Amino acid sequence: MCGAETGGAEEFFVRLATAFVKTPICQKVVIRAYPDRVNELKAKGVDMELLPFGRRLDFRTPFTLRRIIREWQPDVVLSWMGRAAEVCSRSLTESGPVHVARLGGYYKLKYFEKCDHLIGNTMGMVGYIGKLGWPESATHYLPNFVSPEKSKEVDRATLATPQDVPLVLGLGRLHANKAFDVLLESMEMLPKHWLWIAGAGPEERSLRVRAKELGIEKRIRFLGWRRDVASLLASADVLVCPSRKEPLGNVIIESWAHEVPVVAAASAGPRELISHEKDGLLCEVNNPVAIADAVTRVDGDMGARLSVQGLRNYQENFSEEVVVKKYLRFFESVRR
Repeated sequence: MCGAETGGAEEFFVRLATAFVKTPICQKVVIRAYPDRVNELKAKGVDMELLPFGRRLDFRTPFTLRRIIREWQPDVVLSWMGRAAEVCSRSLTESGPVHVARLGGYYKLKYFEKCDHLIGNTMGMVGYIGKLGWPESATHYLPNFVSPEKSKEVDRATLATPQDVPLVLGLGRLHANKAFDVLLESMEMLPKHWLWIAGAGPEERSLRVRAKELGIEKRIRFLGWRRDVASLLASADVLVCPSRKEPLGNVIIESWAHEVPVVAAASAGPRELISHEKDGLLCEVNNPVAIADAVTRVDGDMGARLSVQGLRNYQENFSEEVVVKKYLRFFESVRR
């Protein structure tokens, strides 16, 4: 995997590699040397090698990948991120293992042209890959899974948040696509609610400024990147995913697993995941009024109903057991 130090796709990579340890398959993970990820995978018994995945002048990565593949002779090489797919393509021979790449977004296919198969984690993404001319027989839907493991609530006092206020949670990278500016504008219309935003990214400063402009900064907490997502969800009354562009919406699945009602802007991923008023509420993209109205609606019985159905959806379609079985069947079907 050629990923960043933090991120949703990177977190799923760790979950999947860890889950494979509990199956009969043998795996070797090749990743960048980010200490937290390395330590977590090592603690779970994942065999790994660390490489830089640099640019064109990085000769070490393709050379070492070729050595690993020659020594290991795997049936399948699974690339995670475009850079990893491109480097692996240069490291494989035509008679070598099957090369599979997983797409976590609506990317151009130039880095994936030499792959044998592509994975999309939503049906919308699978359709997008097909529209770009990729063969249907070599395009596959494999969803993400999340951990249902519960955790204790965060002590609100540690984040200067009153115990008795309704709490809205936002999770994700602080990027324009995530539309946390819209969520902040909705908070102006929710004077009794407080908001925790867990994430880091280039928009943090502008979001802090916007909160002050709206006069809501006393009710907003910017938490930075957090690894205790289960604890945050245990503390929240509602999860809001306001994204303008969202290929999947992993935070929605996490909320379902932890029985937290979900409100989401109807971008591509949430629109595919959520059945409106059944397991979540969908709102118009870029509409803070609609988000505020939806947050108000999840109070009481509506929120409880959404949580029950969301948990059922998670258990049937996005649990570790379900998704890992899909991956194992897929590997068996494409191996030479």
